[in-house]
Amino acid sequence: MLDHTPLIALDAVVLDTETTGLDPVRARIVQVGAVHLTRGVLGETYVQPVNPGVPIPPETTRIHGFTAESLAQAPRYADIHAELAAFCGARVLIGHNIGFDLAVLAREANLAGQGLSWSHVLDTRLLGEICFPRLGGVSLETFASHLGIPVTARHDALADADLTARIFLALMPVLRGKQIRTLIEAETACRRLTEALDQFNRAGWVEPLRPRAMPDSVHARIDAFPFRHRVQDIASQPPVWLPPQAPLREAIAIMAERRISSVFVSATAESLEKPVGIITERDVIQQLGKNGAAALDRPVDALASRPLETVPAEAFLYRAIGRMERLHIRHLGVVDEEGRMVGAVSARDLLRLRASDALALGDAIDQAASPGDLAAAWGRLPQVVRRLRGEGVTSREVAAVISREIGALTRRAALEAEAAMLREGFGPPPAAYAVLVLGSGGRGESLLVPDQDNAVVHDGDEAATAWFLNHGQRMNAALDAIGIPLCKGGVMAGNAAWNGSLAGWLNRIRGWTETVDPADLLAVDIFYDGRPVAGDEALASRLRRHALAQAASARPMVTLLADQIRSWSPPLGFLGRFQTDEAGRVDLKRGGLFPIVALARCLALSHDIPARGTTERLRLLQERGVGASQDLAMLVELHGLLLDRLLDQQLTDIAAGIPPGTAVEIRRLDKAMQAQLREGLGQLKIVPTLAHDLLFA
Repeated sequence: MLDHTPLIALDAVVLDTETTGLDPVRARIVQVGAVHLTRGVLGETYVQPVNPGVPIPPETTRIHGFTAESLAQAPRYADIHAELAAFCGARVLIGHNIGFDLAVLAREANLAGQGLSWSHVLDTRLLGEICFPRLGGVSLETFASHLGIPVTARHDALADADLTARIFLALMPVLRGKQIRTLIEAETACRRLTEALDQFNRAGWVEPLRPRAMPDSVHARIDAFPFRHRVQDIASQPPVWLPPQAPLREAIAIMAERRISSVFVSATAESLEKPVGIITERDVIQQLGKNGAAALDRPVDALASRPLETVPAEAFLYRAIGRMERLHIRHLGVVDEEGRMVGAVSARDLLRLRASDALALGDAIDQAASPGDLAAAWGRLPQVVRRLRGEGVTSREVAAVISREIGALTRRAALEAEAAMLREGFGPPPAAYAVLVLGSGGRGESLLVPDQDNAVVHDGDEAATAWFLNHGQRMNAALDAIGIPLCKGGVMAGNAAWNGSLAGWLNRIRGWTETVDPADLLAVDIFYDGRPVAGDEALASRLRRHALAQAASARPMVTLLADQIRSWSPPLGFLGRFQTDEAGRVDLKRGGLFPIVALARCLALSHDIPARGTTERLRLLQERGVGASQDLAMLVELHGLLLDRLLDQQLTDIAAGIPPGTAVEIRRLDKAMQAQLREGLGQLKIVPTLAHDLLFA
């Protein structure tokens, strides 16, 4: 859905006009200039002088230099309308004081007997006022000077369009700092500048911000199965393989006997970590059709397809579907976290799944060629989530999808940062390293308000940390530009506290587990939920195994974590009334999710349970008989309820152009939902007691 496209990913045209005057009721166009702005990159230009057919006042000629004589041979607007409309197409229209240009263009189109329409419009004047409300000027020169953009020409339509485009690009980082990242958020913020819009209306300018239609979420259906199930759920396991010199007839026999459609080619079972290739039914048919019976005795090594494409066993099925569609293949190898081949998945396995644009989401992230492409892929997410919710997919399942894509984006940002450093002469990584996503992303519980919680561990000495800090800072900046904001608490790989050697991390963890320092609580909370998403996952596994072993006997650390829970209380007041903020909202992250997540983490660390997700931790605790089963089941149910309420509120806010948060508007909920939420929050009053009894009794 275009509304939710990140600004960096817009396909836009930046436009300017020169006219015979400043009264849009009478002014005629003397020049049109425009430039394409595609995902942050300036592209094709259009410029055309226009014969206005009326005298040009001397005072306006002194501004732009056009006279009736200089334009006598130029085409009339009616003659260029079609080519201008084609150049603009369905792109977002951007301009400075664009309401004036729209009014003049509308009048010209009307005089020419032509129609004029646009879907989305952004005004750099309004955006500039949002960014710099005390600047003291709203002209192109004022904004350009403040942003450090050189002005080489003015009052030429193409030069002004180019300058406007560069101002728009320079405003984007400032807008991100104000939580304005998408088209709809920019439109909504501009609409709030009512005084400026009133001036435009009084001047006869066209209102660029049209009322929005309701989202189309309920009309477009999406198959939820690929977003609920993982590759390992349908993959054939274990992998079936043959040595390189085995004849094709043996591969055919195995496929027929086991009713499978492919066989791996590998020297040994151990070398399946790096398979030689794959023989599929299609390969067999092609060989028999080409060479007849003689093909049956050829070695499979000579016939195998290479390279073998793979997909992680833990990946959701939509990622496997997207990869197959992009590569036009019918088989994928399935690998575990260590990169070992554990099975295969084929198009036949996926026949029951319906394809849709949403299924390409993950692969679009993997194959994006630029930051703008990555942002565009990420911008699809709210619409995918809205459709999944419409199909009855739980918020817990949706959160797992969002978390996986945050991990994929983090991986891409890490690879792009590494490539940039190599290009700029910093050299390749000085040691093996792994990138971790921490917090809710690591737990698989991210919603539509992600921020960057990430870290890097490397296998070099401390001298190598300078390279990795540079790399982490670039990775963080790239993620921020794509649409995942910087962490306000600084929990990012670009900060020394979250980037270091394995030895340094082990010392850090030892400090957490052997001392009692409240300042370490945030670090412990976030770190123990971490998941590797890029680099050497074996290195990350070594770190995690050590950290979990340390935590299992770290009584002081667990006590400190439990103290957070024991001091918590639900956001309910007298007679169970909701304690809301000025906007009538209740923060369900702090007021509801926190005690559930924190208790599950504390208990899991105390009982040496390696799971990361909250509900998985609670389920394993139930299996081990830790606490009353009904209490833990209640927490699982409430965790899902709170995620549902939060995600639905976030989708509502996004549709309204409001940056989503972690607070729910109580008035938006019907009576039954309010009662259910009130009861659930009330049930959480037992969590502090549970924490004490299960950890210390």
